Amino acid sequence: MEWQQLLRSAKVRIVKAAQTAAASDIASAEVDMQGYDGVIFLTSIGTANSGNFIKVQQDTVTGMATAADLEGTKVLPTVNGQGVGVEIYKPLERFVRLYVVRGASSTCGEIWALQYRGRLSPPDNAEVGVMLSECHISPAEGTA
Repeated sequence: MEWQQLLRSAKVRIVKAAQTAAASDIASAEVDMQGYDGVIFLTSIGTANSGNFIKVQQDTVTGMATAADLEGTKVLPTVNGQGVGVEIYKPLERFVRLYVVRGASSTCGEIWALQYRGRLSPPDNAEVGVMLSECHISPAEGTA
């Protein structure tokens, strides 16, 4: 088995900036899954409430005009400020996004997408909005 470091084999980017308190829903930018097997969405929700949760949607075309919810992807925070996430492995359509439902006023942290198992490696992390990162294998002690 060949081992790969996560940051060298995943595209990590912010797909929506943090949002101030409101009751309006939030849609992240779409994530094009062409060439990737999976994606993990991560964020946080400021107020735990049965009306505040995340879910994933997919569509066949860019723009997400006919986006449909993915069954079973609803994640409901149980504590104020809790981090929440959901993973989609091998989506059936090309474009996916995280959708935050805010039935009660709440903040929402940045929404991150981590795409993994790309067919081309390393991923193109030079585009705008992708996280600047480094990977170190068995580093010696010393000055950072």
